[in-house]
Amino acid sequence: MSIEYRIISIGTLSSHPLRHEPAQRRTGHATTVLVSVNDQHMLINPSLPDVVLRARLDERTDLSAEDITDVFLTSFSVEHRRGLNLFEGARWYVHEPERVYALTVIADKQAEARDAQDDESYERFEHDRAMLQRCLDAPDSLAQGVDLFPLPGVTPGTCGVLLALARKTVLIAGDAVPTVEHLDRGQVLNTCVLIEEAQESFREAMEIADEIVLGRDNIVANPLREMQSMGRLTP
Repeated sequence: MSIEYRIISIGTLSSHPLRHEPAQRRTGHATTVLVSVNDQHMLINPSLPDVVLRARLDERTDLSAEDITDVFLTSFSVEHRRGLNLFEGARWYVHEPERVYALTVIADKQAEARDAQDDESYERFEHDRAMLQRCLDAPDSLAQGVDLFPLPGVTPGTCGVLLALARKTVLIAGDAVPTVEHLDRGQVLNTCVLIEEAQESFREAMEIADEIVLGRDNIVANPLREMQSMGRLTP
């Protein structure tokens, strides 16, 4: 068995609070990752629009959209799933607690739209509901050595993916660890639904992983592991 992984697209926040940027400075999108185990090709967070994501796959791999066997969403937020419909032939997965949370949010928004007689918004949320219903509850292991790693807080069902490689562990963290700046300062997003749970998830991510794929940034070495390694080497 061989686990391979590759960043397909580096994400970004719509506005970066630790850079003191104004709201909605850009279109936010999540980091998209390809994980391959033998003939199984799993795409984590297909965040870019269909046309752009198809091009990125071509740029970064020798795979087409039709080769993707599984898609996993670390969160059901729009910024994690814009390109989901590109992978009609794949299995779509979401963490079961995230499904429960997302269904509640959609129901509340539909009720507001109905009360406001906003048919356009109501139909948009109905489309979201249909997309969520198409998603399967993710198993604990997406493949051998590719396991779910719940990271509640940003949303109650936010969930990462842990890769158990021969010499290191890699955590695809989603928004639980969003950017290098958040990592360096030990901070979570200020938009978290459950702030204390998010802080605990951040700590767990730092304890488990040698490398972290950040939710809106690149892959980085865990600085705590690096410091521990230096400590062991110090006489």
